[in-house]
Amino acid sequence: MDKQHLLQCIIEKITLDAELALSAAKAAHEAAINEETQPDNKYDTLSLEASYIAQGHANRAQELKKALEVYKKLEMQNFAPYEPFYLTALVGIEYEDGRIRQLFLGPDAGGLKVNCDGEEIVVITPGSPLCTALLGKQVGDVVSAGRATDKEFEIISVC
Repeated sequence: MDKQHLLQCIIEKITLDAELALSAAKAAHEAAINEETQPDNKYDTLSLEASYIAQGHANRAQELKKALEVYKKLEMQNFAPYEPFYLTALVGIEYEDGRIRQLFLGPDAGGLKVNCDGEEIVVITPGSPLCTALLGKQVGDVVSAGRATDKEFEIISVC
């Protein structure tokens, strides 16, 4: 996969998610200040709850805008199968049960799922146990991440 195209897919997904979060924040804010949600008594908390939801969505929109700026400045690196890989690597892993997953080691927006050219790619960041386990590895390495009960997987591709 062309990693520049993948980067563009990630930027588009973050942009869309940020717009949705901002729209949700505005809608929740409108609900919080609407006359119909103003409290009738001290136990009526609908307006307060709506304001908390608005703040949560606004915070998420800010996080996504920050991630967007990081990805717009990101320089992609290519990695050979026989060399250790780090951030900006696109890694294919195969679980013991034969499932294959594509992971992008990114600087931000961990957990983001991107559909790029019909393939689902999950962004993971150094803050996750899985990314930490992968950093510095190479194709053919067998890795396990997280709790001791988690299954192992093999690194089958990198670029």
